[in-house]
Amino acid sequence: MTRESSGPVVIVTGGASGIGAACVNKFIDIGARVVIADRAFEAAVSLSKRIGPASAAVEVDVTDEASCEKMVAYALQKFGRLDVAVNNAGLGNPDRSRVAELSADKWLNLINVNLNGVFFSMKAEIPAMLKSGGGSIINIASVMATVGIAGAAAYVAAKHGVVGLTKSGALDYAKDAIRINAVGPGYVDTPMLSNRTPAQRDEIASRHPMGRIATPAEVAEIVAFLGSSASSFVTGAYYTVDGGYTAL
Repeated sequence: MTRESSGPVVIVTGGASGIGAACVNKFIDIGARVVIADRAFEAAVSLSKRIGPASAAVEVDVTDEASCEKMVAYALQKFGRLDVAVNNAGLGNPDRSRVAELSADKWLNLINVNLNGVFFSMKAEIPAMLKSGGGSIINIASVMATVGIAGAAAYVAAKHGVVGLTKSGALDYAKDAIRINAVGPGYVDTPMLSNRTPAQRDEIASRHPMGRIATPAEVAEIVAFLGSSASSFVTGAYYTVDGGYTAL
């Protein structure tokens, strides 16, 4: 049986670049069929064309419930089922405003993408997994899900919320063979860091006891583990991939 007809079906939101693209490539490497879901549709299409028929691209706005429903419907139409979902789409912290100076618009934008986007994605994915007999959901949080940082209240609040949503969701569906876990990366070498100077990147690297920034592929390894049968008794967990950042 070919890879296209036999592998598990995976959705990766924010799958066109960064951690998301690394997850897409990792799942393809282990024989999955992957739906690359991204607001940057052209980039998703380009990645899918490079991969071939084991992948497909769909445009999604994770802040829109109907858009998330269409994303899942597309995966079902294209590949017939849904086994794994990686809810990775998110925004970085756009400025360093203190709480009282943080505009309502910026607060709401970050919460909508980084927290509500995970909720709307899960809300669409879970019914499809119930029909498929179970599945695994991996929500991408951050080290900021357990610690704080000055000037990032909305981002930190959203990521804390992702872990809480993950744990509650895991309990809701523990007896339905749907496992829900979260991954908390430290700083990762993605486009979000592309505007940092070499000195700034060195300073960021120094915050991690291992003395460096992670690669997207290192995060994808943990995501793939949580999406596989190797983690069959793992649910409601939060895995840090942070080079020791939260061990300090």
